[in-house]
Amino acid sequence: MSEIAARLRADQIVARKAADKDRTLVLGTVLAALKNKELDGGGAPTDADAVDVIRKQIKQRLDSVEQYRNGNREDLATREEFEIGVLKGYLPPEVDPEELRAFARQAVAGGATDIGKLMGVLMGRFKGKADGKVINQIAREALQQG
Repeated sequence: MSEIAARLRADQIVARKAADKDRTLVLGTVLAALKNKELDGGGAPTDADAVDVIRKQIKQRLDSVEQYRNGNREDLATREEFEIGVLKGYLPPEVDPEELRAFARQAVAGGATDIGKLMGVLMGRFKGKADGKVINQIAREALQQG
């Protein structure tokens, strides 16, 4: 079991004992998604898998927040934001964008001259350490400058 998954499970037990239904529900949802990934992939999820699942859960909730706000359901949007806050606590610290930019410039100088090659290099190095949208944005900037 990955370190993140173990932490999620331990925190879910604590939340259950404290009768914190909201936190228990969020953690249970993530653990279920991790279990599904394990069943689909055939092996125990790694920390990188756990980060992917958590990022996906955050993205879904961000979409929900936008929809709830458009529908004037601030109560539901607030609940989703609470869940996002809980989930972000399990992500590793983000890589500094300047480190990403420097690596992207090196990759462009090394011959990664199209977005596909550059994204392959950057995602290989920074997957799970930075949001894919941020990596894509920095890759496009590097290609324009290089």
